[in-house]
Amino acid sequence: MSHKYFPHTDEDVRLMLGKIGIENLPGLYAELPESTRLKNDYDLPEAMSELEIRNFFDRLGKKNQPLTCFAGGGIYDHYAPSAISSLLSRSEFLTSYTPYQAEISQGTLHYIFEYQSMMAELTGMDISNASMYDGTTATAEAMMVAFANAKKADTVLYTETLDEKTIGVLKTYAHFHNITLKAIKADNGVTSHTDLTQLLEEGRVAGVIVQQPNRYGIVEDFTDYADSCHERKALFIINSIAADLALLKTPGEWGADIAVGDIQSLGLPMAFGGPYAGYMCSTDKLMRKLPGRIVGKTIDNRGQRAFVLTLQAREQHIRRQKATSNICSNESLMALYATVYMSLMGKEGIKEAAQISYDGAHYLCDQLIATGKAKLVYNQPFFNEFLITIENRDAFFSKAVCNGILPGIKMGNNQLLIAVTEKRTREEVDTLIGLL
Repeated sequence: MSHKYFPHTDEDVRLMLGKIGIENLPGLYAELPESTRLKNDYDLPEAMSELEIRNFFDRLGKKNQPLTCFAGGGIYDHYAPSAISSLLSRSEFLTSYTPYQAEISQGTLHYIFEYQSMMAELTGMDISNASMYDGTTATAEAMMVAFANAKKADTVLYTETLDEKTIGVLKTYAHFHNITLKAIKADNGVTSHTDLTQLLEEGRVAGVIVQQPNRYGIVEDFTDYADSCHERKALFIINSIAADLALLKTPGEWGADIAVGDIQSLGLPMAFGGPYAGYMCSTDKLMRKLPGRIVGKTIDNRGQRAFVLTLQAREQHIRRQKATSNICSNESLMALYATVYMSLMGKEGIKEAAQISYDGAHYLCDQLIATGKAKLVYNQPFFNEFLITIENRDAFFSKAVCNGILPGIKMGNNQLLIAVTEKRTREEVDTLIGLL
């Protein structure tokens, strides 16, 4: 991506100092105590030419060990069209700052509007806000919405099949907002509907959080979950892997009140853990409860299409102590990335990528089990990720890494969580099978 921002020239600095009536840069810090000022030179290496810099980072990069990735756990190695980076750098999109005078930034508002439209359709929900920080904090914000929406309830239930990272963030948010968190037990790798019913009958439940597919890659059946929640005036919240919703039943079809998750699966690079972005969609009824930005489309005084910020609670800016959330920003660049990805792939392209991932995972699982050295931990339907037990797992894991493959994520005793995406070729899959 090309950037249009460069350091200030000496002339720039001189003009700025003159404008504020200061002769030199040290004058900017005249009020700082001497004890806080650095007296010696910066500990920086000597300047290098462009060629030297390229060679330096080339040598640094070669110290990495690139691995073919069969790991998932919420972050997946998906294909992204090469055109995305070029489109992201267009002048109507590229900015170094949040558009506080939002309506001036029509390019930014336009793609956020498109992002919201696409995410609402993908999740089957009525409305989407602009992107949030990531999937875990989006889930925590949904918990906060449920808590604020309830009149007397102070308890939020979450399934034990929820990702551990998300559970950790939920506990942090809950601790500082006096929310009682209770876990719904898992039965054979899926949420126990019996335990959910019992916990709901105890009362004071504001919301219920489940995950699809769950932490083990299993596709759960949430039939009657929404009815059970709504009978007790609790909100039903589903955390989903965004790309999988191209083929799976959507949160809207399950009767969810809020749909949340991470958009990393929509082509975003794994990038050593980020940045990513979270999505948050809801029913019309909860429209004004959503944190963050919502962009709407209107007509200006000349009859032309225009995009504006709308439906954002003023408490987020002014009466912060009364706000449901103080999130007023969003992961806009990542939202743009996902929007361009969905536009280029199209509905059929996203479905095809999901189908290839599904087929590859089931082929790999069947072949690993056929060796007699692996077996499924839970005999449940899964999408593109599955949990198996492998004899001498650690030895197999090390052997795979030595052969340039990251075979999955270690879980439990001799268990391995393996994911397959559309990027994994038949040759790569067969190589992993051969290593076992």
